[in-house]
Amino acid sequence: MKAVIVYSGGLDSTTLLYEFRDSIQLAVSFDYGSKHNAREIEMAREHCSKLGIEHLEIPLSFIRQYFRSGLLIGGGDIPEGNYSGDNMISTVVPFRNAITLSIAVGLAESRELDSVLIANHSGDHEIYPDCRPGFIDAMDKAASEGTYKGVRIVPPYCNITKREIALRGHAIGIDFSRTWSCYKGGEKHCGVCATCRERKEALQGFDNTAYEIS
Repeated sequence: MKAVIVYSGGLDSTTLLYEFRDSIQLAVSFDYGSKHNAREIEMAREHCSKLGIEHLEIPLSFIRQYFRSGLLIGGGDIPEGNYSGDNMISTVVPFRNAITLSIAVGLAESRELDSVLIANHSGDHEIYPDCRPGFIDAMDKAASEGTYKGVRIVPPYCNITKREIALRGHAIGIDFSRTWSCYKGGEKHCGVCATCRERKEALQGFDNTAYEIS
């Protein structure tokens, strides 16, 4: 496999970056105007530099300009409490993964690579339609049919939990303090928003994250 990875700089995609480092030829991060994009991309740059993997940062400013989501700068408040569908639906950025995967597939074919890696996982299925297996399967088929080389979309974590991803990352020595999850995008992880709570549960027993509220 010669792959492009859609890489945010978060816990999941950083684990994917390290686990498949020998197959990854290019990492691509997208700045679409979320409250935490800057913090995520900072981490993405750091890990790609460390591993010697080429890293592209592609601006998608039209998303912030035209789409509606609490995740975007100028949107509503980031939810606190449980990481669940009812609580987190305001953070959905409509069809975001379809847009970013399409660009990544184009990059893969342009570079004569055969795969696009994405780190969606089972904990996202309730909340984000474009993280679900049916969506990924449909995009994989579209990518394969729509490219001369038959580029494939590969989601290694699609059917496992964030805790299982964290355990994989811990086993290979990833410093998770140098990844970003908090949707609020402050100087530190807030420790109380739903994504911070999900992060704490995933990293239980080896969490070295600095939180505003522990």
